[in-house]
Amino acid sequence: MSTTLTRPVDNRMVAGVCAGIARRFNVSPFWVRVAFVASMLLPGPQILIYLAGWILIPNESRR
Repeated sequence: MSTTLTRPVDNRMVAGVCAGIARRFNVSPFWVRVAFVASMLLPGPQILIYLAGWILIPNESRR
């Protein structure tokens, strides 16, 4: 069963984008965050992609 891509309300650092991606692909949020920070050393639109994720990935609803 796959999990939908949402930004969790818990386990966030900034906006929950990395935590949501980690939950979707069943990996540790730590490693997704490490990969994101490591990618910041390369030229590219990483910040814009993160901001787009913040805007486009919906918040997880509280139950």
